[in-house]
Order: sequence, then structure tokens, then C-alpha cells
Amino acid sequence: MKTDITGAVAVVGGGIAGVQASLDLANSGYKVYLIESGPTIGGKMAQLDKTFPTSDCAACILSPKLVEASRHPNIELLTYSEVLAIDGVAGGFTVKVRKKARYVDETKCTGCGDCIEKCPKKVSDGFNEGLAPRKAIYLAFPQAVPRIMTIDPENCIYLSKGRCGNCAKVCKRGAIDYTQKDKELSLKAGAVILAAGFEAFNPKGLEAYRPEHPDVVTSLQFERLLNASGPYHGHLQTSRGKEPKKIAFIQCVGSRNQRLSRKYCSSVCCMYAVKQAVIAKEHDPEIECAIFNIDIRAFGKGFEEFYQRARNEKKVRFIRSRPSCVETDPLKGELRIPYENEDGSISHEEFDMIVLSIGIGASESGKELARLAGVGLTGAGFINTSIENPMSTDRPGVFAAGAVQGPKDIPDTVAQASGAAAKAGALLSSVRGTLESKKEFPPEKAVEGEPKVGVVVCHCGTNIGGFVNVPEVVSYAGTLENVAVAREEMYACSEDAQERIKEMISEYGLNRVLVASCTPRTHEPLFQESCRAAGLNPYLFELVNIREHCSWIHQQEPEKATEKAKDIMRMGVSRVRHLTPLYKQELSLGHNALVLGGGISGLHAALEIAENGFEVLLVEKEPELGGLLRNITVLQDGRKTSEILSPLIEKVRSHPVITVMTDSELVEVSGSVGNFKGRVRDRTGREQEVSFAVAVLATGAEELSPAGYFSYGEFPNVVTQSGLEAKLEGNFKAKHVVMVQCAGSRNKERPYCSRVCCITAVKNALRIKERDPSATVHVLYREMRTYGAWEELYSRARAAGVRFIAYSDTRLPWIGENEVRVYDEITGFDLEIEADLVVLSAPLAAPASNKQIAPMFKVPLDSNGFFLEVHIKLRPVDFATEGVFLCGTAQAPKLVDESIAQAAAAASRACIILSKKSLESSAVISKVNTELCVGCGACEKVCPYGAISLTQVLLEKQGISYKARKSEVNPALCKGCGACAMSCPTGALDQQHFRNDQLLAQVKDVFAYSEEVL
Repeated sequence: MKTDITGAVAVVGGGIAGVQASLDLANSGYKVYLIESGPTIGGKMAQLDKTFPTSDCAACILSPKLVEASRHPNIELLTYSEVLAIDGVAGGFTVKVRKKARYVDETKCTGCGDCIEKCPKKVSDGFNEGLAPRKAIYLAFPQAVPRIMTIDPENCIYLSKGRCGNCAKVCKRGAIDYTQKDKELSLKAGAVILAAGFEAFNPKGLEAYRPEHPDVVTSLQFERLLNASGPYHGHLQTSRGKEPKKIAFIQCVGSRNQRLSRKYCSSVCCMYAVKQAVIAKEHDPEIECAIFNIDIRAFGKGFEEFYQRARNEKKVRFIRSRPSCVETDPLKGELRIPYENEDGSISHEEFDMIVLSIGIGASESGKELARLAGVGLTGAGFINTSIENPMSTDRPGVFAAGAVQGPKDIPDTVAQASGAAAKAGALLSSVRGTLESKKEFPPEKAVEGEPKVGVVVCHCGTNIGGFVNVPEVVSYAGTLENVAVAREEMYACSEDAQERIKEMISEYGLNRVLVASCTPRTHEPLFQESCRAAGLNPYLFELVNIREHCSWIHQQEPEKATEKAKDIMRMGVSRVRHLTPLYKQELSLGHNALVLGGGISGLHAALEIAENGFEVLLVEKEPELGGLLRNITVLQDGRKTSEILSPLIEKVRSHPVITVMTDSELVEVSGSVGNFKGRVRDRTGREQEVSFAVAVLATGAEELSPAGYFSYGEFPNVVTQSGLEAKLEGNFKAKHVVMVQCAGSRNKERPYCSRVCCITAVKNALRIKERDPSATVHVLYREMRTYGAWEELYSRARAAGVRFIAYSDTRLPWIGENEVRVYDEITGFDLEIEADLVVLSAPLAAPASNKQIAPMFKVPLDSNGFFLEVHIKLRPVDFATEGVFLCGTAQAPKLVDESIAQAAAAASRACIILSKKSLESSAVISKVNTELCVGCGACEKVCPYGAISLTQVLLEKQGISYKARKSEVNPALCKGCGACAMSCPTGALDQQHFRNDQLLAQVKDVFAYSEEVL
């Protein structure tokens, strides 16, 4: 029986995974039901203060996504709702949902907070991890989306005892409804994405760590203590109200623990502890921070460098020890940690505060959701997937993303979320757009007469308000010419603040808006859309950055930060007065993709785009597809690599809409998103013109040849891990094997961690022991980074007799022809080890070809030669260059399943563009005044994008027709850099939105209206 396919997806879980998956699907033409059990979306990320390794404010980067999801016409938010059943088959599911009673009418509540103020009942606040009270009627956090109050029926005096009713009495909108009942909904969806997140470990059962002590807190509690919207408004203090001078962090609480049946590594704890220590020292540089650890697992992109900065610049202490308990002084009540030093001696050290770095676990609600969805679980309770299908469950049409599938950081969660969206989109591609709704805006207001400027200054908790005197800046803004109103917002990017901005435009008849907050790179589109929703042209908006330019850079000089904020404000107001409406142009769009690189990432990216219904050209420089994976014979789960690689290659080669070009290289690229053109050259030198709308860079990485490290090249028995893989496929006879980790990484030349090396070494050590249990295998390591579920490999290897010896980068192992000498950091002994084979774990390095490819697409490389994404946390597969994406080891070293997830994510991002009928150009482009243009060609020479050219035009003057060369701008290619306008000798070019009058007004006001200027 044929199933009618429904063009909608049910996404279960409103954390960052669910939000990202929902946005990708909604932007690709699908209806989305975003189902969240809590009253708001945002998940655990909303509780964080900062994110690593960039120390971005978590709320600042998350809030725009939450608001975008709430505004999207294709996303239906079902908060405070839980799934009851998932029936049906792929393409035609019925999802039954219970929408719990809030006892607040969602259509009437404005989130004003009057009810909270009058509610007499206080209860423990779960969002603040029990560190502060909340009322029985509450809003989870200041930037909550949706901004709708919720009544806790168990604690509400009226609902439990029939008394009080204060909230109903003070609500001006009549939004309180004590008679509200739960509702059951039946949703039709073609696919389901499970993104229910994780549950933080509860340390209450670990009495030895004294979790009941008020100054022993969990890592999530510490995040709330650091946060400006937390219980102490971002002022770090102990339970006695004093600022702590010494803070200890104890790692692996609820992770890597056999006794608790939590054998896995939680993957994120080391880095969030490092981050928290750094942020604590930014609060007070005199605070001493010590992190007690087994290993610091800084394996992600930028993590190792962040770890080293914490150690060397911030002077965070890292103590390799796992304390067994926390003691308290019976007289003074002070906290003390006894621990064993690396030399075997015992120390007792006092601390003002102790942070337990708690692990990530599978939640009971997540397990119940898996049961309802009919999908399998791992032994640890996470949703079971495979290396080759990391987002696919064992029920067709049901996908998983984020920590519900296993412990992972935000970038990996976001990648899996977009990847799951690609999987769902492929399943439903035949009905794309059938349930799509279009966003509608009111007619645009005519801008006439004097400018009327509205100013909003964002407090942003302590990010801005901690160093800039925001009320003073607001007061100053109100004195500036043409400013009709100036206001302060705690979080200008929050949903309620966006609504107030729209109301302010209407109330005061504003025709210009300026917001002083953070970076326009992430937040300008959000504010522009609010202006547009209020009937104001989005280019009559200005955002000035007083976070990076004032508060962050002048943390030790608050008075200067405030004065500088005033200067920037004054300049911004001068500029916004001169802004004029601008409009985008509609551009044609191709519907095919180029995937550059035929390794595991490129193969999956090509396949996902093709399965979504779009043509793909796959270009691979080598004669064969498969990339680096062809040199790896066994996966980390023990299966042969050929089991997943061979069928994948065959599927790609036989796909009707994928064209494969091997032994070929891309040598030239021109054009822009929707209309790229390129030349591909094969090994014979023959060239072919190609066109494509989007590109995915999956150029991979290569194993470093570790010449100059640990005697590589001096002795024939010193090989790399790939060399060992080849030997293990043949007649392997070595009896004494020594592996050396970090052979060419985590040093000055390559400061990054290569992520895969520890897991690869342990995998191969196990293979040796399985072949010959009598063989000796020693692994010399600096930190063993077998993160996530692969901690089990480490445990198995130790049980099998593999010996692990810690060495320091200050005392490197010495490699002889048949002998290795190493100082054991744990035992303190110098060891001599017999070795008939030495295996170096060399890092994955960026290929030299990246340096040729990057300028073709005008995309950046990081300091290690890998491609640099636009945002490491929330846009890990995007470039700033629109229409170009990256994935896999082209971005940074990663495992096979992680590369596949990123490949699917890049495909999802590409399909958002490919699913459009047309594109819009930027309105911020150059404009030619043909009367002033003399056709000299100076602009054409300096344009880095090839966006301007000279063309023959027919002109008429005083009745005489003649031909002349004039400059012409291609709006699809122009990026608004202004190089042409700067070079024009006649002033024939204007850079829209950055015209001379707009910029000169700013320059003049740098000097506070000095008559001597200009």
C-alpha cells in the first residue's frame, strides 16, 4: 500500500539541535512542528554564560536563532508539550502530542511580568539550578522564547488550595485562565527528528564530594553564578557573600566511572572547566583556579590552543590527580581537597569553592521518547546509530541529532542537527513546498521630512553593562540631534525587546533606528527584520558595536569604555540620519552543486544533495574515490572500512544526478552564489567549463609525514599509524610495539590536537593484542583523548594488557633502533622499552592545495591551513562567502562519523539555497553615475570580485547618438567592499549605504562637532 507523503517534519526537542534542524527544514520549504516539553525553547545552551573556545556570550549567539524560529512562518512552536505516540511509517507518521495547560492564554500574555511581581509563592528555580527562587508563575529566563508566563500547578496557591488569585487580579490582558486543561493534538509528519538533549549527572549520591555543602557546586550551577541573569547577577561569590579567592574544579564527576556504570567520557567537561576557570579569572584576575583531571581532553577545533592559553597566560593550574573526596574543616567549615601528586606525595589544599564537572547522561524522558519512537538504545541509554549513518535510527524516517545520540559539544550538535534535516529533506523531497507558508510584511512607510531616530542601548548583562555605564549612554543619546526616543534594553536581541522596538517605531513615528549592542555580523539581520515588520525599510537601521569596541577592550577602564560608547553612539546617530531606503534585486539561480573532494565527506555531501533532488558535480583530484579512508583498513568499531566505503562509492557513481570527475582539479572559479562558473582540468590537461549554484569544499586532510620527529626516517621500523594499518593487513610479526602520540602536533609548528590519533592508536593496539595476546604494546601519550563512547576502547585496551605511559612535552621519548627510552610522568621512573616496531601517531594536516582553493572561492584559512568557518559554534559548515560550505577534515581533524555528519550538514545548508526559485542580491552594492563615468577602467582593475566591468553603451546628447565605455556593476557579484568607489577619479561610483555624506558625517562627529574639522 502506497503511503501519502506529508511535507512536514516533527522535531522533538527545542534545544540548539532542535532549533537548528527546524530552521534548516523551514528554510528549505518544509512545515515544521517544533515540540518542546519545557515552557521555552533554548535547552541547556540557554543556561550557559559563555561558550568555548571563543568566550562568546551564549545568550547573545543563541537568542537570534530562537527569535528566528519563533517568527518563521513554516515553524509551529509547540512548547510545554510532550509526545504521546509516534505511529505510521516513513513519509506518513502520526505524532500524538499532549499540550500541557499553562493556565495562561498564549494569545493574550505579553510577558510584562506584573503577575510574577505579585505572586507570593516562592519555589526553587530549576533554570538557575536551585541556586535562587522563582515564583509559582514564572518566565524561565529573560530572553525566553516564547515570552509567555507559565503557572506551576503543584505550587500555585490558587490551583492547589483555591486561595490567592493575585496573578489574575493584576493581569491587564486577562491572560490568566485557571480552568485551562491539557489538550491532545494529532500531527501529520513525513519524518521525525529526535533532539531531546541530555540530562546532567546529579552528584547527590557521591557523598564523598560533599555535594550538600553550599560552596560545592556543579558546573551548571557555576555557569549560573557567572551569568548576568543568574542568582547574583554575574557577581561571583560564595554562600557567605564573599568573592572566592581559590576555586577547584574536579573533573569526571559522573563520567569515566565503572562503579556508576557510566564508562563513557562526556566529551565536554574538560573544556567547559577550562572555560569557566578563564571566565572566573576575568571576573577577578586574583582568583586562583586549579583543575584536577585525569586527562584534559581538548580535542576540538581551537580547543588545544584555548587550553594552552589558560595554562600559560591565565595561569590556571592543571593537577593530574583524581581526588577521592572533599573534606571540611570541622571548626572553620572551610573546604579542603586531599590529593596525590605526580611524585606520589599527598597534599591537602584549601579552597573557597569547589566545582564538580558533572557529566552528560541519557535522560529518562529521552529513553521514553526512544521507546515511543520504536528506536534502539546504546548500553548507556543514548539513541543507537552507526558510524556510517550517525543521524539515522533503526526505524526508517526517524532521525536523531545532538546529545540524545551521545555526548557532544555544540558544534557537533549543530552539525548533526543540520545533517538530520538533510536526511529528512531527502525523504520528503517530492513534496517540498507543499505546506510552505510565506512571510508577509506590512507596506513600507514613506520616509519624508526630518529624520526621527529611535535609539536602543543594550545592557547585555555584564557583557556591556558590566563595564559601560548604560544609563549614562542612554541619557546622552537622548540629547543628540533628531533623536526622538532613547531606551535601555537588558537584552535587545530577545523576543520581547524586538516587539518593543516595533512598538517604539509605531508609537513615535520613527523613520530611523539605531541599536547599540554587539556585532552586526550576527545580529544586524535580526534587527533589520524587526524594522521591516514595523513597516520601516531595513536599511534605515544602524547597529553600533559597543561590546567588542568598548566593554570588552576596555574592561579595566570603565570610564573610558563609557566615553567611547558615547562617541560611537554620536557617530552612529550622525550616520543614521543620512541613511536612505535601499532595495534588493531578484537574481536568477541555478539548481546544481559542486562538491570538491571525493573522500568520505565529499561522497556523503554529494549523495545527500542528490537525494534532495538536485544535480551534483563531484570533482576528485585522485584517480580513485575514497580519500584518506582508503588508507584506513578498520573502523574504530572493528568493522572493515570497505564495508561502508565500497557500497558508498558504488551508490555515488551510479546515482542518476551525480556526475563524477576523478583525476581532475578545479583551476578557476568566478561568479557568485546561484551562478558560479569554473574550469576543471584533468590529468591530461584537458579543461572543461562547469557551472554551479553552490559549492561544498570537502578537500580533506592528509597524514603528516613526521620527518624530524622521534627518529622517523632514520630507522625502517619507525612507521606511522597508516603504515601500521597496512602491516596489520599482511604478515604482521612484531612482538614489541611502542606507539608515540602527538608526533608532530601540539607543538609550535602545529599547536592543534589532531583529535583522531588517540582513538586510532588504541584501536590498533587492540588489533595487535587480538592477533597475538603475548605481544607487548606500549602507548606513550601526553593526554589520552578517547572521548565519548570511545572511552570503552581505552578500557578494553588496558584490560587486554596494553600499557599506557604518560610523557611530558618537556621530556620527549628517545627512539633508538630497537629501544625506546621514556620518563614516566605517573611513576617518576625512567623506562627502557624493547621495541621491534615504533608507531608514530602523526597528525592530520591541511593539504597544500587549500592555499590555491581558498582564494578561488574567497574563503579564509585558519592559522593551521584548514578552512575557517564563519562561526565555530553555530555555523560550523558555513563560510562568510554565501553559497560556499565546508565539511569533514577540510575544516579540522575528525572521526569518520563526525565527517559524515558535517557532510550532511553542508548538504542541508546548500539545499536551503538550491530549494529557492530565485535569490536576492544585497542592496549594499556600488552604483554608477554614467554621466560622471569616463570609462577609465580603474574600478575594474581594483575589484577583487570581478563585479564591475566596462561595457559599450549607446548614449544621446543634444540629438547626437554615440557609443561610450561605461562601468556596469553586477549585483550578484558585488560584495559592497567599496574599493571601486575609492579608486574612481571622477566620483562616478557611490557605495550604497556607505556614501560619502554618510561616512563624512561620522568622521566629523568623532570630534564632537568641532568647527575646525572638515
